[in-house]
Amino acid sequence: MSSAAHSEGRSPVPAPPGGHPLRIDPQAARRASSSVAPSSHQSSDLPVVEETSAGGLVVAVLDGAFHAAVIARRNRAGRLEWCLPKGHLEGVETAEEAAIREITEETGIVGTIQRRLGVIDYWFTGDDRRVHKVVHHFLLEAVGGYLTVEGDPDSEAEDVAWVAFTALSATLSYPNERRLAAAAFEILRDAQGGPQAHTPPPWPR
Repeated sequence: MSSAAHSEGRSPVPAPPGGHPLRIDPQAARRASSSVAPSSHQSSDLPVVEETSAGGLVVAVLDGAFHAAVIARRNRAGRLEWCLPKGHLEGVETAEEAAIREITEETGIVGTIQRRLGVIDYWFTGDDRRVHKVVHHFLLEAVGGYLTVEGDPDSEAEDVAWVAFTALSATLSYPNERRLAAAAFEILRDAQGGPQAHTPPPWPR
């Protein structure tokens, strides 16, 4: 695991401007975002651009504990932030297809979708546009690959690490992603103890 994931004294990274609370119901999020825009943007003359991305938590078991692959990238202020892998949908991709591809590109880990986790949406303003971004998150099981950022075509991911779910709250930079990780951890623990329990096999060291 990268030592950067446990760096001391890391400055907290603020939530995205205009960030909304985590929306667990994707349909409700889509309805709300299409009908009501933040009032701070309504008076602007800038054109509105809709962006859709997908990603999430790809999970493996290391030393008997659930871990997720997370990446480090620079925010707009140039500070390094640890976050969940994700990226834009391409062509006619579904959100599920994009999540699998983006996670593989940014972490090197191949995953299979287990379930939908939730949707985060927020607004930000550029020089010539207002952007409403919607990010679909999924829970995936790691089934192949190895940690590397060499496959990231945009070279945005600077580092990647397996982080134990118990350490994600202290590692992830954004509150909404920390809430997603906590929800995913509950799902994994419930599945582990249920009658149809399925725990991913131990990941090769």
